[in-house]
Amino acid sequence: MSLIHRAGALGLAAGCLFLSTAASAKLGGSVSSITEDRGRMAVSMKSVAMGRYTRHEMTRPNGGSVREFTNAAGMVFAVTWSGPGKPDLKTLFGTYFSTFQSNSVATARQMHSLRRPPQVAQRDLQIQAGGHMGWFHGVAFVPSLAPPGFSIDDLAAQP
Repeated sequence: MSLIHRAGALGLAAGCLFLSTAASAKLGGSVSSITEDRGRMAVSMKSVAMGRYTRHEMTRPNGGSVREFTNAAGMVFAVTWSGPGKPDLKTLFGTYFSTFQSNSVATARQMHSLRRPPQVAQRDLQIQAGGHMGWFHGVAFVPSLAPPGFSIDDLAAQP
């Protein structure tokens, strides 16, 4: 194996290691991912136990909010956001971001010139995003990770 191939293989391995570490925090990740998200987004945070789950509310420097919801096992089963500017959805969605992105591209192709917010409506992934210039909101939900009886509608009713 030549020196160039070895360097390329080493770079690829290092890149995979970096990406796997960066992708551990997010929707579907553990409660420790919330602390990582807090640091990446430079936000203040408070956590509130809500019975079968815990709500972690982060206030962004621009006044927007991000809420991450963890089940009893400490897994993030939902994320909501609202406020001026979008948060880093790639960070918040983790491995689900590629599904969101590919679904958004497919919807845009189908709708041609119509502007429609990106949506994902799969059995085990639901994402609704919307907003207008200067104010964005959305919800991402993984039903299989949610506490029994919890639905995406419960997220809209959050105080």
